[in-house]
Order: sequence, then structure tokens, then C-alpha cells
Amino acid sequence: MIKVSVMYANSADVKFDIDYYCQTHMPLVAELLGDALKESAVDYGMAGGAPGEAPAFVAMGHMTYESVGTFQKAFGPHAKQIMADLPNFTDAQPVIQISEIKM
Repeated sequence: MIKVSVMYANSADVKFDIDYYCQTHMPLVAELLGDALKESAVDYGMAGGAPGEAPAFVAMGHMTYESVGTFQKAFGPHAKQIMADLPNFTDAQPVIQISEIKM
């Protein structure tokens, strides 16, 4: 199993509409990617590691797939539509990481 994490860096002036992300964008992604998407979760940053420190990321979306190939096959045909929705909830550039789930 793999996890695709889409992370949105935090800054003093970042725009991020968490309600839109959770109620519109992530359901759109789930609909487009269908059964290839096994699970999804959204994290909304609260704080950094030190007291009073801001979170490094304003939000993160995590999606689980059987393999990198499964993700790429499902995402590829819909990439433009999914990426075109980003300005509706953020002005941050997403950072994407694909990880192998070990535990």
C-alpha cells in the first residue's frame, strides 16, 4: 500500500478554505479516482513543534492506494481537472509525496 500526501505550506498570508477542501475538493477527487482510492484523510494544521510556533503546513490531504501504478493510472486522466480546482480553495503550491506504508 502507498500513501499520496498533498501538503500545503503555511505562511502568514496563505489563503486556504478548509471547508471547501473537505466538502468539495476531496469529494471531487474521490469521485474522479473511484475504486482506486482506498482511504482519504485531511489534516488541518494547528501548531508547530515548539510552543507558539505556527504549523509548517496549513493543511494536508492523504490518500491511500494499492500501488504507485494504481494511483498514476487513476489520477492521470483527471489531473488537469483536479489541479484546476486548487484556486478555489488555496493560493499555496502543493507539495506531493508518495510514501510506502510500513505500519
